[in-house]
Amino acid sequence: MESAVYSLSLPAARRTCAVFDSPHSGADYPADFLARTALGPLQIRSSEDAFVDELYCDAPRFGAPLMAARVPRAYVDLNRSPEDLDPALISGTMRRFVSPRIAAGLGVIPRVVAEGRPIMTGKLTLFEARRRLAANWYPYHDRLQELIQESRRLFGVALLFDCHSMPRDALASAPEVQGRRPDIILGDRFGVSCDRWVMEGAVDVFREAGFSVARNAPFAGGYITQTYGRPRQGVHALQIEINRSLYMDEKRIERRNDFAEVASLVRRAVEGLANLGVRPLRVAAE
Repeated sequence: MESAVYSLSLPAARRTCAVFDSPHSGADYPADFLARTALGPLQIRSSEDAFVDELYCDAPRFGAPLMAARVPRAYVDLNRSPEDLDPALISGTMRRFVSPRIAAGLGVIPRVVAEGRPIMTGKLTLFEARRRLAANWYPYHDRLQELIQESRRLFGVALLFDCHSMPRDALASAPEVQGRRPDIILGDRFGVSCDRWVMEGAVDVFREAGFSVARNAPFAGGYITQTYGRPRQGVHALQIEINRSLYMDEKRIERRNDFAEVASLVRRAVEGLANLGVRPLRVAAE
């Protein structure tokens, strides 16, 4: 299923309460947006979670929907609150408090891409910003909420896996795992966005697939994990970050020659994660 904002791959039958989403894999840059930036083609793409949707593309085979953004993160960041408007970029925005993230240029409509490179000169009007959100942010989240509620209706519980990638340089502040930097960082907002069995199960799944795994540092989960993760209401959310350098050339934004091998390991993990979404069904039946 396609829209201008996202692509949605549905399973032939929902066999798990799991839902996968990739909010930063979009690469459909509007022509008028590109005309307003001085950044080159690779620079403007530097904030993308390139190829993450491909890594998780087998989720429907295992009975779970996969939703992936088409709108790029540099245009609208779907993993931010719609209230995160940057007054340094958007005229007419009044804020008593500006969070460190917004001050750094990383609001819902970003001012910069990776390494702090400005996306455009000048400002957007508040009208332009709200129109951009109405056309992109809200349709994405409306559909994501529908998928989550479908899981709750069908299975009594929903399990959301929010899929991202992280630059290798970001791992400098990550804790070492058995003497090396982690391949995967799982974020549950320090135990708030999902029950413990979800985190423990996901750690086991990725380790069994051959990845080294850390938790919550330096990525504990963003807006999607924080907003949708409501375990007491039957919605568990877990953010997954994978080291980009495992499968891509980060400077050229190209798949590595061994991309298929890494993708096959992720496929094993995706199957295991989807099976975690079967657990609540088994428990309910006992």
